[in-house]
Amino acid sequence: MPLLSIVVPVYNEAKTIKEILEKISSLPLDKEIVVVDDGSFDGTQHILNEIKDERIKIIHHGTNRGKGSAFLTGLNYAGGDYVIIQDADLEYDPNDYFKLLEAIQAEGADFVLGVRFTKGYQGIFFHRLGNQFLTALVNFLFASHLNDYATCYKLASRQTWIKLGLKAKRFDIEAEIICNILKRKLKIKEVPVSYHPRNYRSGKKIRWNDGLWAIFYMFKYRFS
Repeated sequence: MPLLSIVVPVYNEAKTIKEILEKISSLPLDKEIVVVDDGSFDGTQHILNEIKDERIKIIHHGTNRGKGSAFLTGLNYAGGDYVIIQDADLEYDPNDYFKLLEAIQAEGADFVLGVRFTKGYQGIFFHRLGNQFLTALVNFLFASHLNDYATCYKLASRQTWIKLGLKAKRFDIEAEIICNILKRKLKIKEVPVSYHPRNYRSGKKIRWNDGLWAIFYMFKYRFS
C-alpha cells in the first residue's frame, strides 16, 4: 500500500491530541503522521514533546498562524504518496482512511472528499444549515454537485496538493482548496464518513462569522 501522510494541524487541543494520535497510530497501514502545533498554549505543546515515535513528525509554530499555515507547513514536511488532513478534535474517525484510499486508487479520482451529510446528522443544527448553504453557493458558482464542501477529510496525491498552489493562511484554506480543485476541473469522488460533532462547550471553534468570511473567500477564489 502507498505511504499515506496524515497532516494534523493542532491548536489548543490538549484534551484530544493524545487520543487522536493513538487512533491514527493503531491503524494497520503504511503511514507517517505530521503534527503541526500552531502556537498552542493550553498544554498541547507539552503533550507533543513527550511523544517518542519515529512515525510522528512534530513541528511547532512559535505563534498562531492559522489552520491554512499549519496545513501548508505539514504538507512541506510530508513525504507520502498521498496526503490527508486530520483535525485533532475527534469529530472524524481515522478508520475511514481505508475507504478513502480505496476510492482514490480504484476510481481514478484526483481528490476524495469524506462527506458527512449522506447518512443523517447529529449535532449543531445551524452548522448543518450553514454548511448546506455554503455548499450550495459553491455549486452555484462552479456548476458542481458537491455534498459537503467544508469536510475535513480531503485526500489526494502529494503532487496534486502541490499543484493547487495553496496560499491561504487561516480557515479560508477550506474555500481555497475546493475552489482551486473546481477551477482546475479535477475529478472529485465523495465518500460517506463517520462524523461526531462536538459543541462549543467541548471546544468547537467555528462561529457564525466564519460563514460570512467563507462567502467572501468563495467569491474571491472564484473570480481571482
